[in-house]
Amino acid sequence: MKEDINDLYKHNPELQKYINEYIVNEYNTSKNTRDSYTYDLINLARYYSSKNISHLTKEEIEEYIRQCSKSAKSKAHYLTTFNNFYKYLEDNNLIKINPAESIKMPKLAQKLPVYLTEEEINNLLDINTSTAYEMRNKAMLEVLYATGIRISELCDLKISNIYLDDELIKVMGKGSKERIVPLNKTAIKYLKDYLEYGRDSLLGTKISDYCFISSRHTRITRQAFFKYLKQLCEKKGIKKNISPHIIRHSFATHLLNHGADLRIVQELLGHSDIATTQIYTHLMHEKLEQEYEHHPMYQKKSQ
Repeated sequence: MKEDINDLYKHNPELQKYINEYIVNEYNTSKNTRDSYTYDLINLARYYSSKNISHLTKEEIEEYIRQCSKSAKSKAHYLTTFNNFYKYLEDNNLIKINPAESIKMPKLAQKLPVYLTEEEINNLLDINTSTAYEMRNKAMLEVLYATGIRISELCDLKISNIYLDDELIKVMGKGSKERIVPLNKTAIKYLKDYLEYGRDSLLGTKISDYCFISSRHTRITRQAFFKYLKQLCEKKGIKKNISPHIIRHSFATHLLNHGADLRIVQELLGHSDIATTQIYTHLMHEKLEQEYEHHPMYQKKSQ
């Protein structure tokens, strides 16, 4: 088996690099998910054993998905795996076009995003700020909840893209699209505190363009913040399976619950398609139905 994989890697050096460097070390998922992605890509390489799969066509990928999967869920899983691989190659200028990107994703039953209630968010944000690390973590949490930006956008935030006097930050989103996002007063306060009293302590003698600094005096990674967030939720007694993306979901849901326009939320989140943002309206309807159950006429009807 090992010799077989080594032979595949000879034909597919980009695949070997992707698996060993990206899936193993960078991809922020469970070990089972990482193993599943690796297994799927290795099998794709076996199917096209005489080719380098980095240069497969859209039609060849569709043929493979057709012959090895029947259900929509299984097809979507394969397509997600392959799309991530080819996007990595495209982002690293190893191919010009992602051949999986134009393959239509099969329709699946819509799964509503998990989010935190406002009470849970307040609990999560209630942390000490007596050390440089605590100031950084507090500032990151406040900025995440105040803006709804992705954790990758937060980790990549540069000092030059923070405009505290204007109460704005500029972030680089998907597809290298820049957008301007407003900050609220609370996020500004804790971001200022971190920049004035915490950041230099974390940097030490190093210099960095990035705002949020790790214990290694370099830009903090998504994985490091995810690990901190999980520990914080355990400490706070929050039982939901939390990730930084759930704070993004919470931001959007709370905005809409308080009357924000869907188009404005779309712009803030950096969604290119309004349909992606509309998932949050389902959460609002779900909440309204739960609230309506308290209506006396509803209770009388149910009896």
